Amino acid sequence: MLLLTGATGLVGSTLLRHLLTEGRPVRCLVRDPRRLGAQRVRVQIALGDLTGPPSFRNALRGVQTVVHLAASIRDQPQVSIEELNGIATWRMVEAAERQGVERFLFFSALGASTHHRTRCLRAKALAEQAVRDASLSSTVFAPSIVYAPGDPWLTLLERLALLPLMPVSGRGRALYQPIWAEDVADCIVASLRAPAAESHTRYELAGPETLSHNDIVRTVLRSLGRTRPLLHVPTPLVSRGLRLLETAMGRRAPATWDEAELMEVSMTSARGAADADSGARRSAHGCASSSCAASASSPPSPAGRPTSCTPSGKPSSPW
Repeated sequence: MLLLTGATGLVGSTLLRHLLTEGRPVRCLVRDPRRLGAQRVRVQIALGDLTGPPSFRNALRGVQTVVHLAASIRDQPQVSIEELNGIATWRMVEAAERQGVERFLFFSALGASTHHRTRCLRAKALAEQAVRDASLSSTVFAPSIVYAPGDPWLTLLERLALLPLMPVSGRGRALYQPIWAEDVADCIVASLRAPAAESHTRYELAGPETLSHNDIVRTVLRSLGRTRPLLHVPTPLVSRGLRLLETAMGRRAPATWDEAELMEVSMTSARGAADADSGARRSAHGCASSSCAASASSPPSPAGRPTSCTPSGKPSSPW
């Protein structure tokens, strides 16, 4: 049995579809099973969330592998980013050890460190340390920006593109290597197919192109067929404005400073796309039919349009 957290998120929902296609038995730790959509009748459901450690014990009963994707890049009511990303992961790892789990796969982020300027990446670094120190076999995936058509960030950019000027926090010079959610799911599946590592392994998941925040915004505008000048808003103004907005609107705020700050720090890998390419190849080789490998050959662009493929059959980046 495999326990999946974060099954309703961008990567989690994509991975869940891949796991069920393979016929793997999956249990999902969720607060609201309805958010699983049609997949909820194909999985075991464990009610709970990261704020309720007692729910971990029931969720982990009879589980051999944990894929821990659940996280948050903004504070939730009465629960901080640090608790949701750092402390909750530490508690999950401890519970997994007590329940005799064999493998633990964790989703971190490129650039995570205990001295990072952003709260989220500091918390992710502490979570990585907890996973690394555990006595069970563990794998950490550290991605750059993960995208898919209709994801929350691209949706926000599409809405901002309706304005006469396209606002960009800061100078927009932070660098990223965007990677498609389907490719990320392929890499996780490939790791699950491989024999469990004796100790700890870490993969940096990055796309083939390095783009600045400005480049990404311009690409989204181009995919929407809109021409807008970029308006670079000074960081202090963005910080104060979004903090006031969050205070006024609470959970309904369309963006928070903690989220915006993540777009001012680079998330790139010195290894480039090597880890992601290796994982995608392993996943394709493990498919039972050629259609499985072909499913990753035409990822959609941010606007949902198909992209072209290189002569080798590998998709070119939609960015």
